[in-house]
Amino acid sequence: MTLLHNPVIRGFAPDPSLVRVGDWYYVATSSFEWFPTIPIHRSRDLAHWEYAGHVRGAAPGDSLAGVPDSGGIWAPSLSWDGERFCVVYSIVRSVGTPYFDTDTYVATATKVDGPWTAPRRVASHGFDPALFHEDGRLWLLNLQNDHRSDGRRFAGIVLTELDPTSLARVGDTHLLLQHERLIEGPKLIRREGWYHLVLAEGGTGFEHGVRVARARELTGPYELDDRPLLTSRDDPTLPLQKAGHGELVQTPGGDWVLSHLTARPLHTPDGPRCPLGRETAIQAVTWDAEGWPRMRHGGAHPAAEVEVEGRGGGGDGGRDGGEGAGGVEGGGDGAGDVPANSVRAETRLAEDADPLGWPWSTLRGYPDPSWVDAATRPGWIRLRGRHGPESRWAHSLLAQRITEHRAEAEVTVEARPRTFTQAAGLVLWYNTEAYLALDLTWAEPEGDEQCGQQWRGGGRTVLGLVEREESGTRRVAVVDVDAAGPLTLGVTVEGGEACFWYVDVARGETTRTPIGPPLDFTTLSDDYGSKLRFTGSMAGIHAVDLVDGAFTADFSGFRLICGEPPP
Repeated sequence: MTLLHNPVIRGFAPDPSLVRVGDWYYVATSSFEWFPTIPIHRSRDLAHWEYAGHVRGAAPGDSLAGVPDSGGIWAPSLSWDGERFCVVYSIVRSVGTPYFDTDTYVATATKVDGPWTAPRRVASHGFDPALFHEDGRLWLLNLQNDHRSDGRRFAGIVLTELDPTSLARVGDTHLLLQHERLIEGPKLIRREGWYHLVLAEGGTGFEHGVRVARARELTGPYELDDRPLLTSRDDPTLPLQKAGHGELVQTPGGDWVLSHLTARPLHTPDGPRCPLGRETAIQAVTWDAEGWPRMRHGGAHPAAEVEVEGRGGGGDGGRDGGEGAGGVEGGGDGAGDVPANSVRAETRLAEDADPLGWPWSTLRGYPDPSWVDAATRPGWIRLRGRHGPESRWAHSLLAQRITEHRAEAEVTVEARPRTFTQAAGLVLWYNTEAYLALDLTWAEPEGDEQCGQQWRGGGRTVLGLVEREESGTRRVAVVDVDAAGPLTLGVTVEGGEACFWYVDVARGETTRTPIGPPLDFTTLSDDYGSKLRFTGSMAGIHAVDLVDGAFTADFSGFRLICGEPPP
C-alpha cells in the first residue's frame, strides 16, 4: 500500500478527471483563461504526480482573447476508448450571464502528450461534459443550461449518442436526472449491471459535494442515493474544504478510488478564503452491501491521508471496472521518481529545460516571439510590453502556480522605462481585478503634477507597489531607484500577508529593503469579492507599454519557493 497526502496536485488544479490506462493514471484539470490548455498529470501509484503534457490546440486558433476572467476552458473530461485518449470540454465565453455562450469540443490523441486532433464541436447543452464509451458506441453527457428567466437555470443531466467517427448526433437527447440541488459534472461507470452516474452537487464552493445516482438502463430512470458520497459542507473545521466534482476509477488490483477537487482555506476575520484555488485530491472507495459507493474510511468527509493500492502493474484500464481498454505506452520515467507532494517545493529556470515551458503559464494565448524572447540573451527572458494588466487580449505575463500558503518569489529585472505608460516587474496574480504588482516604472519629479516631463527626459525611475481589487486600483508605495543596473524584486507570502521587497544589485547591495506595508494575499482568492472566481493565485513577471508596444524588460533568476524554508 502507498500513503498519499491530499491534495496530491497542489495549487490551482480544479475539476480533476481521472482515468487509468495500463499501469498509468492520468488527471486532466481545468485551465480556464490560462495556457497551456488542459494540463495533464500522471502517476503510477496515485501519490506521486508529474506534469505529462497538455491538450495543445484545445482553444481553436490557440487563442482565448477576450474571454472573461474565469471563462475559457471548464471541466475537461479525459477518457480512453481502447485505442486513443479522448478529451471533451467546454469553452465558456460569458461568465455571470444566463447564457454562458458555451461551445463543447472533442479532441483525441494516441499519446497523452499529443499530438491532439483539431477540436471538433459537438452538441453544447451546457458546461461540464463527459464521454461514455460502451460496446463501440459513444455517448455525451452534459449539464443542461436553461437561460430563460422562468426556467431552471441548471436543468438536469442529459445524454446524447454521438457517432464515434463523425461525432454527429445520433437520435434524441435523453434527460437522465433533475434534482432540487444543483447537479453538474456528470461521469458514468458501469458496475455489476448498474450504470452509476457520479455527480458534482451543490456548486463548486463550500457547499460542494459528490452524489451518485444509478439505473439498470443507460437512459434511466435513475435513482439518487439518499446521502452524499463525499462532502465537507457540514464541517467548516476540516482542513480540506469544497470537496466535490468526483470521478470513480478502479485500480489494477480491483480497489476503487475517487478523484475530486478540494481547497485548503485560510481563516480570516471575513471568513475562509482559498487563495491557492481548488486542487486535486484522491480518496479510497468501497461498495456497501446494497451496491452504493462509500468512503472506505467511513462517513462522507475527505481524508487528508489515504492508503491506496501501490504502484500499478499493467493489465486492463479504463473507468468501466476493467471491462475497457488495454494498456498504452506512457513514455518517460516513472512517476515514482518524482518527489511526493512535499511541504516545500521550488521552481526556477533550469539550464536544460524549455525556459518558457511548464510550470510557466500565460493568459489567453501561448508565449509568442512577438512579445517574449528567451534566446537573445542567454539566461534571461525578455518581455515586450503590451496592454495593461487589466487587458483580456494582450497582457505580457508569465506566471507560475502558488502551491502553499507560505511562498516566496523573486526575480532580477533590467529595464529603462521612460514614461508612466511603461512598467515591468513582479506580480502576484489572480485575475484582472485582483493582483498585487511591484513594478519598475517612471514618475514625475516628486511633488510635480503630470505635464509631459517624460517626453523631455525629465522625471525619475521608481518602484511602484500597486494593489488591485474589485473596487479599484490603489498605489500603495513609491520609492526612487537607479535604473542604470539590475534590481532584484521579491515578495514573501505568509499568514495571508504579502510583503514586497527589493535589492539594489547594481550597487552591490545584498540586504532586502521592504517596500510598502503588508498586503492582503487572501484577496487573490475564489472567495473574495462579488463575482464568480474559479482559478488560483500565481506569481510571475510582466511588462506593459500602453503607447508604443515597444518597451522591453529583461528578467533573470526567477525563483518561486512554496512551503516552509529549509531548516
